[in-house]
Formats: sequence, structure tokens, C-alpha cells
Amino acid sequence: MSEAAAAHPGVEPAESPLTPDSWGKLGMWNFLAGDAMSFGGLIVGYGILRYSSSSWPPPSEVLGINLTALMTLLLIISSVTMVLALAAVQSGDKARFKKFMAFTILGGALFLGCQAYEWTHLIHETLPHHKISFSSHLFATTFFVLTGFHGLHVTGGVIYNTVVLTLVSKGRWGANHVEIAGLYWHFVDLVWILIFTFVYLL
Repeated sequence: MSEAAAAHPGVEPAESPLTPDSWGKLGMWNFLAGDAMSFGGLIVGYGILRYSSSSWPPPSEVLGINLTALMTLLLIISSVTMVLALAAVQSGDKARFKKFMAFTILGGALFLGCQAYEWTHLIHETLPHHKISFSSHLFATTFFVLTGFHGLHVTGGVIYNTVVLTLVSKGRWGANHVEIAGLYWHFVDLVWILIFTFVYLL
């Protein structure tokens, strides 16, 4: 018996508000806070370099806005399916969970496929046409660093979500793990909307 319980017999000791589930969420929030600073630094650095340059090409003349709008739509839809997957697993409907989680993973994979196509097209056709190279022009350097860093996060998210789908389907993980994965995925989607706005549209 603890000293507090001994001093106050008949009074149940207060339980710690932190549980393994809440520790997981706290850990993810801490990770996302640090990651937000990384993305924030990259976006601010991009803005400073862009607006201090006198030779920055208009993004609409170099980048494929239509393709990137489709990529943005894919991530937004995948965020919706992630919410539906969480709701399904919380209600005990594993069949619906599997379906919506699979759609979330598919959305991320399609996004990466579109990004690979975009990069290939830029490197081999568009950038040479505009006489822009990765090593000699900050437009290309900042573009590939920002979108590449985000692409790594999407890749990690697709792998993470696949692991969550597998382990929840086997009954080894539960709704809390899906919720934590959802925090990461929604963050990745939000960051892309910021990149799409600042790099492609403005």
C-alpha cells in the first residue's frame, strides 16, 4: 500500500492520467511538432530565396498545376477515408475498416506515382526547355528539396498505414493505433496543401 493510501484509509489512490494509449498520442504529437518546425523552416527559406531572386520563373509556366491539383485531391480524399477507417474500427466493423484503410493507402501510393511522373517529366523535358538545372538554379533546388522531403513523409505514411492495416486486421492492434496513424496522415496532407499553395499557386 502506498503512503498516501495508508495516510487516508478508504480513499482510492488517483490513477495516472497517462496510459499506454495516451503516451502513444503524446509521442506522435511531439514528433509532429518537431516535424512542423522542419517543414516551416523549409517553406520560410523557400519564400526568402524566391522573393529575393530577380530571375525566379512563374511556377505556372514550369510546373504542372493540373497534375498537382489531382495529387492534392488524392491526399484530401485519403484523409477522408482515414477518418472513415477510424470510425469503422471504433464501431467494431473490421470489414469497413479494411476497405477504407486500403483506400487511404491507395491514395498515398497514387500520389507517389503522380509525383514520380511529375519529377521525370520536369527533369527530362520541362526544366531543360527552360534552361533550369538542379545544381545551378534555386528554383529547381528548392522545389525538389521541398517536394522530395514531403514525398519521403508520404512514403513513410504508406508503409506505416500498411503495417497498421495488417496488425489491426490480425487483432494485435486496436483503434488507438489507427487514431495515432491518422494524426500523422492528416499532418502530411495539411503540409502538402501548404506546399501546393506556396510553391505551385503563388
